[in-house]
Amino acid sequence: MIAERHITVAVLLALLLIPLWALWVDEPFTITLVTRVVILALAAVGLNIALGIGGMVSLGHAVFFGVGGYAMGILAYHAQTYTPLELGPFSFAGTQSMPLIWLVATLASALAALLIGLLVQRTTGIYFIMVTLAFGQMFFYFAISWNAYGGEDGLSIYMRNGFPGLNTMDPIQFFGICFILLLLALILYSRLRLSPFGLALNAARQVSQRVETVGLDPMRIKLVAYVISGAITGLAGALFADLNRFVSPSMLSWQLSGELIVLIIIGGAGRLMGPVIGAALFVALEH
Repeated sequence: MIAERHITVAVLLALLLIPLWALWVDEPFTITLVTRVVILALAAVGLNIALGIGGMVSLGHAVFFGVGGYAMGILAYHAQTYTPLELGPFSFAGTQSMPLIWLVATLASALAALLIGLLVQRTTGIYFIMVTLAFGQMFFYFAISWNAYGGEDGLSIYMRNGFPGLNTMDPIQFFGICFILLLLALILYSRLRLSPFGLALNAARQVSQRVETVGLDPMRIKLVAYVISGAITGLAGALFADLNRFVSPSMLSWQLSGELIVLIIIGGAGRLMGPVIGAALFVALEH
């Protein structure tokens, strides 16, 4: 536990000091690169709840990443083009407010995770992996055929969305927003892992029959964890789309789902800082 605490402090300090050094030497690309690490780590923290604690190997988690990204893209697109978003009898003007976009992206991703989870939680093992992959491909091809929002060419956003009191176009300020959200997600993960719910989820991963003997429903526990996992990953998707000011079907691809799993494996499944270390090594090797 002490060693993990030291690793946590060291990794977070490195994530914080590298952008500050880049700001001092005027290297904005390095700040953007570390911001990418932070956002991918946030997405992997979400998956780590399902995979690391619950043992659910989801090869379709990019669905929630993409849903969050498209939620941001659609809301910002309608706000920037001054065209209302028509949803049956309702009409919305869109928004460029980050907090509101985060709320919509998180809720949309949680809803998608709930609907998918109700079906996939009836399977286990390789069947769980294949069914999540199938749902991922369904969403991917739907995005490709969604011509109203760019289809396979994706959707560009002209300006990064705003946060009260901050200039989000400044790389260091946008990094600060993402870094704080990652800290909050890590705190949630650490509390969840040691909570009665987290212990029950871990027990359901190992021997679900023992969970049933004490009057708990392992399927319901895993479903709640899957929804929380999807919501956090969806928030990361909204941040990733805001970072690039672009959203495309590639955010829903199975390759991205595989990359998120690789991030967790590199850093250690179930470990608090595993997703962060994995994201840092992955992006560093990538560049």
